[in-house]
Amino acid sequence: MTKGKFVASAIVLSAAAAGALLWWTETRAYYYPVDAEMVTIEATTFSGTLDPLPIADVDAIDADTSPLRYRACFSTPLSLAMMTETYEPYEDATPLNTPGWFDCYDADAIAAQIATGDALAFLGEANFIYGFDRVIVVNQSGQGYAWHQINRCGSAVYDGDPAPRGCPPAPERN
Repeated sequence: MTKGKFVASAIVLSAAAAGALLWWTETRAYYYPVDAEMVTIEATTFSGTLDPLPIADVDAIDADTSPLRYRACFSTPLSLAMMTETYEPYEDATPLNTPGWFDCYDADAIAAQIATGDALAFLGEANFIYGFDRVIVVNQSGQGYAWHQINRCGSAVYDGDPAPRGCPPAPERN
């Protein structure tokens, strides 16, 4: 093998290894399954209290690296009519993508159901960590999804701007 072929082969192999490591880090390294027995899905009532939903068939993942990595799928016997009379709606619910191996959660399909009105979004818990809300979406058949979404308070503060009017005080920065 000539010196040029050796160098080219080393570059190609290094790039392939780096690409594989990057893919693994983004899609596998930090996620862990959440024990279904440990998952509680709560929704905020119109009176501002958190109400645990009856759920089954739970599948959830999370990561310690970011609050945005949480995703859950579940089913509930509650009707959408009852939920709209009891729980706070969530405006601008935007399902976040998830690793392809987490089969029960399809962000595009969930967004399409929200857009057509086949599923409705509710506030799980506002500012469970400053600037992040838990969002719950339930469709007509009782299939539900949950994820964490940055809210307007977090979006402003984490960009370095002051908290908008109506937001809780921003946490102290170190």
